[in-house]
Amino acid sequence: MSFHQFNFHPNILKAITACGYLKPTPAQQQSIPLILNKKDIIVSAPTGTGKTAAFVLPILQHLTEKPTHKMHQMHQMHQTHQKARVLILAPTRELATQITSVIGKYAKFMQVNVVNLIGGMNYQQQKRKLAQRVDIIVATPGRLMDYMDNHRLDLSQIEILVLDEADRMLDMGFIGDVKKIVSVMKKTRQTLLFSATADDKLMHVLQHLLKNPVRINLTPKENAPDLIKQELYLTHDNKHKNSLLLHFLHNIGIFKAIIFTATKRKAKHLTEQLEDQGFSAAALHGDLKQNARNRTLIQLRENKIRFLVATDVAARGIDVFDITHIINYDLPKFAEDYVHRIGRTGRAGKTGTAITLALPEDIKYLHQIEKFLGQQILRATVAGLEPKEFPTKVHHSAGGGGRGRHRHAHHHDKSTHHGSSANISHNSRKNRFSKGKKGNHAKPGAKDNPHPFQKKRRYGKCKKKAAQSQGQKFES
Repeated sequence: MSFHQFNFHPNILKAITACGYLKPTPAQQQSIPLILNKKDIIVSAPTGTGKTAAFVLPILQHLTEKPTHKMHQMHQMHQTHQKARVLILAPTRELATQITSVIGKYAKFMQVNVVNLIGGMNYQQQKRKLAQRVDIIVATPGRLMDYMDNHRLDLSQIEILVLDEADRMLDMGFIGDVKKIVSVMKKTRQTLLFSATADDKLMHVLQHLLKNPVRINLTPKENAPDLIKQELYLTHDNKHKNSLLLHFLHNIGIFKAIIFTATKRKAKHLTEQLEDQGFSAAALHGDLKQNARNRTLIQLRENKIRFLVATDVAARGIDVFDITHIINYDLPKFAEDYVHRIGRTGRAGKTGTAITLALPEDIKYLHQIEKFLGQQILRATVAGLEPKEFPTKVHHSAGGGGRGRHRHAHHHDKSTHHGSSANISHNSRKNRFSKGKKGNHAKPGAKDNPHPFQKKRRYGKCKKKAAQSQGQKFES
C-alpha cells in the first residue's frame, strides 16, 4: 500500500515524498481511511508506530477540502475570539512541540497556520499568534485553560479534536480540564483518541466524548517491543544500585541512554553525581523552563549529551531515534509507565536494551509489570556485584522467560525461574534491610566501602583524596 491510495492533496504527497516515506505504517493504514470518512476513532498502539502522522495527514487533507476564507472573515469580525478548526491536546510540552514540528514537516508546501500553546513559552508571543488566522491549535490542557479562563480563545468552531496519549492525560489528572474544554465545543465535531493503552478505566472516563467510535487495537500481545532486550538486576540497597549504575555506564558500551528516576529532585541529584564522575549528562524534569528543555533535547540529538536523567512526565514525547539503552534507576509503580519508558529505545527498526534496577521494596511493582507484559523479565547479575540478602526465589504469575544472552560478565540468576514463591513479611524485610541514621545501611565495615557517588561538595574534600585514602582509583 502507498500513500497515493489515500488520494491526498498533491502538496501533502509532495511533502511525504520529501520526507522519504514510501508506505504507511499499519497504524496509518487502518486509521487514515476512517479519519478521512469522518469517523470517531480510538487507536491503541505502542510508541514508534507512526501515530502522529496517522492523524496529522488526514487533518491537513481536511483543511484543503474545506476553504478557510469564510472562517477568516469571521475572525476579522471577532478579533478577541479566534476560531480555530482543529485542536490537538497533548499531556506534555515536549509532545505538543513534537506534534507541531510534524505538522510543519507535512504542511511545508501548504498555507496552514499552527499555534503551539504550552507552558514555559512567552505568553504575549502566543497571544499575538492567536490574533492572526489560526487553523490548528496544539496545546497542553493547562495552558489552554488559561486562555479560555481569560476569554481569549473561542473553541466553538472546532471541527476535529485529537486527544493524543490520552492514557497519560488520565494519569496526570488532566481529564477534568479535558472535559471542560470539550464542553464548549460543538457536538458535531470529529474526535480522535490515540493512546498506548486503552483500558476499561480510560474508556469509562472518555466514552461520552466520542460518537460510535471505531476501535483500532495495534497493541501486541507482548506489550514490550520485540527489538528491546530486557534485563533485571536485583539490588539490596541504594549503594549497591549506584555501584551497578556506574558499572553499566563505564563498561557496556552505551552510545546514548535515558536514565529514569522517580522524582524531579532525584533526577537533579543523580545528574550532578554523574557530572562529578565526568559523564556528559543532563536532567529533564518538570521544573525546567521550556527553552532549557528544548536546549537539552537538542544537545541529546546532537550527541553533546550521552546520558539524559529524566522523570516519566518530562520524558513523554521525546523523539530521539538513536537511544541505545534505557536504565530504570527507579522502578516505575505502574506497568504502563514501564512500557512507555523502554519504548524510548528500539525505535525505527533498531535494537535496544532496557536495564532495570530493583530494590527489595520494588518486588510488588515488579510482579505487576511482569503480569502486564505476560512474561518474566530476564534476571542477571554482574560478577563481583551480586545482590546480598535478597530473596532469590520469587513467585511470578506471568511465567515465561526473557530475551537475549548475557554480556559484559553478567550472569543469569537461575534461582529466580523456580516456580515456588518466598513471600517476605514486613518484619523480616525490616530486619534484613533496616537502615541506620541518615538513610545509611548500618552494616559492619560500611566505612571500608565508600559510596560510589561520594561528592566533594558534601564531604569537603575531593574525590581523588577520598579514593586514595581507601586505596582505590577513581576513573570516569
